[in-house]
Amino acid sequence: MSPNSPYDQAHPSIDVKVRFLENGIAPYEVDAASHSLAYATASSAGLDLRACMEEETVTIPAGGRYAFPAGLCIEPLAGGVAGFVFSRSGLGAKDGLTVSQGVGVIDPDYRGQIIVSLLNTSEKERLVRRGQRIAQLVFLPFFQAVVRPVEELGDTDRGAGGFGHTGRM
Repeated sequence: MSPNSPYDQAHPSIDVKVRFLENGIAPYEVDAASHSLAYATASSAGLDLRACMEEETVTIPAGGRYAFPAGLCIEPLAGGVAGFVFSRSGLGAKDGLTVSQGVGVIDPDYRGQIIVSLLNTSEKERLVRRGQRIAQLVFLPFFQAVVRPVEELGDTDRGAGGFGHTGRM
């Protein structure tokens, strides 16, 4: 990287309390100085979540899904921030394993274990091993809407035009 690379700059951060579950199968090292709940690179946006199931391996059939415990609970310490569970791009593109609901939302007041439901979108069964990185946890700000019922919405060039209304090219 060049000395003036934007990747060298500090990233905004928030404090998050993490409770690692002590069930004998958690795949995280829980040493305060060095734990495996970490960012893969200095510029990674998501923390790697790992499969923390009782079985050594789980087979997900083609088109099937499985809810994997992630072995931890979180408490974001900044207002207006929630955790979002996204698919790992390589796992989705190469193996067809994606977060089944698209994106999982971990509300800031939820204190239970994070569960990652994976969907096998491939035509082959897929094997997931205990401790395997299965998803990524990203912290993002959110807004709560103040709902204001109205009779009409403002006009735009698009209007109510929906899927495909602008053509294919």
